[in-house]
Amino acid sequence: MTDSAATTVQSPRITMFGAQWCGDCRRSKKLLDVLNIDYDYVDLETVEDGADRAKAISGLSKIPVIVFPDDTHVVEPTDSALHAKLTALGAIS
Repeated sequence: MTDSAATTVQSPRITMFGAQWCGDCRRSKKLLDVLNIDYDYVDLETVEDGADRAKAISGLSKIPVIVFPDDTHVVEPTDSALHAKLTALGAIS
């Protein structure tokens, strides 16, 4: 996992926009870490335009926003929905 201010939506990697104070963000981040998924984390508390970028992607002011290499995204996913998406992408089996 890397913190990145330069991550673009078209990244071939998974990108998660979140914040430490957000319970859903902590839960999704933990699942990605437990599954050993390689992803970029955009911390909305430290990346100046992070919240604007997340809102531009999702159209919502909710986090986490997780963007996938297939140009899809999820907002506030359940663990089962995130797991299913990662399986569909072939990131996990």
